[in-house]
Amino acid sequence: MDISVGILGMLELRFGDVVCVPSAPKPKKVLALLLIYCNHIVPVSVLVEELWGNRPPASARTTLQTYILTLRKLLQRADPGVGEHLLTAGPGYMLKVPEAAFDLYRFDQLVKQGRETIGRGDDETGVILLRRALDLYRGQVLVDVDAGQLVTAHVTRLEELRLTTLGLCIDAEMRLGRHQELLDELGTLAAQHRFHENLHAQYMRALWRSGRRSCALDVYQRLRGALAKELGMEPAWFLQQLQSAILSPTAPQHHPLGHGLSHKSAC
Repeated sequence: MDISVGILGMLELRFGDVVCVPSAPKPKKVLALLLIYCNHIVPVSVLVEELWGNRPPASARTTLQTYILTLRKLLQRADPGVGEHLLTAGPGYMLKVPEAAFDLYRFDQLVKQGRETIGRGDDETGVILLRRALDLYRGQVLVDVDAGQLVTAHVTRLEELRLTTLGLCIDAEMRLGRHQELLDELGTLAAQHRFHENLHAQYMRALWRSGRRSCALDVYQRLRGALAKELGMEPAWFLQQLQSAILSPTAPQHHPLGHGLSHKSAC
């Protein structure tokens, strides 16, 4: 049977054509946490904390058992034997799913392969692997889950991992000379993540290497203004160094980031 398990977007648990995601918010939250820790025991205390925070009702454990029963029924409806995958184990519960069916597992494996490939100097293949990994994101992580503190922490971590992986991929693509092809994507990312300095640095480099020196400087000034106004900060040292390199009249001829670029270009 085709099994699909996912948290890199809307919560997904499907066996064949049967969807096993509850519609009620709290059982869905339980399923999200069980999937985040799939194939590992999630203690009852952790599930209770996710559902009710520091003030659980006296009936919390009984209510949790009801949610677990709801999930088991959904799984059993998908296949009479599949309910065996949601186990009561020691101090908690464990949801067993095939690793290869889980989007986060596939993402981690592709990123690992991509990093290793780039580390061996094969940027072309590394980019292909990293782009495949990034394509597994179907939107914001667990966007349809009313997340508590624990799930929110994992969502934040996985969104940061997405950006880190994207940064690694873009660095490799720029080494392959794809500066102009990246401009639209980097412009959108810089607008979405207004204070993400690494993304802005990549956008500046891509503009500069594409011969759009004044545009690269404009990106720096907009970021500097936003950081100063809203966070009371100056750009990081590497951004300041990049701006100085772009401003240098000899940089297009002698600086490794600006080799062969024209000074005359319009945004």
